[in-house]
Amino acid sequence: MITITLPDGATKQFAQPPTVADVAASIGAGLAKAALAGRVGTGASARLVDTSHRIEADTVLAIVTDKEPDGLAILRHSTAHLLAYAVKELFPDAQVTIGPVIDNGFYYDFSYRRPFTPEDLAAIEAKMTELARLDEPVQREEMPRDDAVKHFLDMGEKYKAEIIAGIPAGEPIGLYREGRFVDLCRGPHVPRTGRLKHFKLMKVAGAYWRGDHRNEMLQRIYGTSWASKDELQNYLTMLEEAEKRDHRRLGRELDLFHIDDHSPGTVFWHPRGWIVWQEVEQYMRRVYRDNGYLEVKGPQILDQGLWEKTGHWDKYRENMFVTESEKRDYALKPMNCPGHILIFKQGIKSYRDLPLRYGEFGQCHRNEPTGGLHGIMRVRGFTQDDGHIFCTEAMIQSEVTAFTTLLQKVYRDFGFTEILYKLSTRPEKRIGTDESWDRAEAALASGLKASGCEYELLPGEGAFYGPKIEYTLKDALGRPWQCGTMQVDPNMPERLDAEFVGEDGSRHRPVMLHRAIVGSLERFIGILIEQHAGALPAWLAPVQVVVACITDAQAGYADEVVKTLKKQGVRAQADLRNEKITYKIREHSLQKVPYILVVGDKEKAGGAVSVRARGNNDLGVMTVADFSQKIADDIDRKA
Repeated sequence: MITITLPDGATKQFAQPPTVADVAASIGAGLAKAALAGRVGTGASARLVDTSHRIEADTVLAIVTDKEPDGLAILRHSTAHLLAYAVKELFPDAQVTIGPVIDNGFYYDFSYRRPFTPEDLAAIEAKMTELARLDEPVQREEMPRDDAVKHFLDMGEKYKAEIIAGIPAGEPIGLYREGRFVDLCRGPHVPRTGRLKHFKLMKVAGAYWRGDHRNEMLQRIYGTSWASKDELQNYLTMLEEAEKRDHRRLGRELDLFHIDDHSPGTVFWHPRGWIVWQEVEQYMRRVYRDNGYLEVKGPQILDQGLWEKTGHWDKYRENMFVTESEKRDYALKPMNCPGHILIFKQGIKSYRDLPLRYGEFGQCHRNEPTGGLHGIMRVRGFTQDDGHIFCTEAMIQSEVTAFTTLLQKVYRDFGFTEILYKLSTRPEKRIGTDESWDRAEAALASGLKASGCEYELLPGEGAFYGPKIEYTLKDALGRPWQCGTMQVDPNMPERLDAEFVGEDGSRHRPVMLHRAIVGSLERFIGILIEQHAGALPAWLAPVQVVVACITDAQAGYADEVVKTLKKQGVRAQADLRNEKITYKIREHSLQKVPYILVVGDKEKAGGAVSVRARGNNDLGVMTVADFSQKIADDIDRKA
């Protein structure tokens, strides 16, 4: 007798070993129809299996449907296989490689003699729909490794054979068959192709085999797949809106920045864009000053020996830019933390000096692959609002609470109100004692709770030296952006021999808290541009006010208004061109200027301005003094 325990504690008994599908059917016809897979076991030992999986011993089982993340991932992975099936049907000479699930969809890489065209993409999607309607069973098979290598070589699939050859000998190889198509995969997959209904192919891009630029360039087809037609349509609508907000397009249209092949992965900031940068940086500088941080500045280039001591040279070397001078090797810093420890070590530090908070707008460089670069969101040269807090274990909780409260205010000021909190705990491979991990994890959790934050626990996702909190903001389209972090690190102070004199007169190691609020300023500004669709709030806008005269007769008055506004710190410009006022208003509206002030003879005579707020909102006529007060209030309120 096999006993199956369900998530609600109920049990089902079977005289013979049942499949997952049998268990689902025993619960109800509706669940049997909805079942995509099963989750066998609990906690870290739980594993996903196909509905055809036979259960040979008593266990806990949850039926997985498309209503949960695991089910949606299975749908997407199965759709990636359906994509490969369709490509092989239409282009038999194409070779298949890998097809994983990614955020909101999937991709599959192919080797083919010519580039796929938009017409090919449409044909492939149509073939996928045709194959799905056949509702063919998706069946798992297993084959010895060497037999599997020969199987795929005989099929002409050298990439699959190469992948299998890298798997340890003796390990059985999982294959999935649907119709005439067979693919290598661990699974699980949907039971039948008919479960795949709501998908769309998005684009084709280049990708090197195994991510190595020395290998062949493959063709990567991206797609998305959802559980319902409405979810698919909502996602496509969101993508249309995201395209309108794309920071790369808006950066060009608003003359903020550009990326140039003369320095790939770095940003050329134009005057208007640099104003935005400075507003963000100066705001964060005030945050440092008002919350007990001491601003520091470390060098760009540090000796290789330092990076060897910290462990970065072994684990991060391929992402570092290196140089040599007088037979001595150096690296451009990819992060600021070692420099802050060297600053901490200058002079004797006492327990009375702790917590000691350092902040730096430190420029870092990381040798990201060209294919991973993305506008100003993913670059090789960037500046972080980086901070490190040197403290004792007993201080961690209060520092986390204070930091979380500060981060929430900063995000609100920039227009973000929804934040997700994730606490990553000890991985299997780690340093330190269980007791020290217990204290560190408890301190982070207590710090979040004291700030009133509900958080998601990510077991095993911490760094090898300590747990961390990730702060993820959501933008106007509901997209998550992980920007802030708080990470406990007793390891680097140990490696670089940082100490303080304790109350007992002996020397102790400080705990180092790595923390960031906006993270990379380049990336954060890109997020801001997309959050506000380029229409930055008045306090951030590069041009806050344009004063436009109707005729030349008001040019002198327009200049006077601009001078008055500039004296109070407003970024104002005069538009004195011999153009129609409707043309001027339209042009500055497209530039998303917060306020356009129109001055004609009546306004000049009355010492007033006609105020138009962004969005074609006519606020009427007001005195220059009244408008000055209004925009001052907007800027002060971060409105």
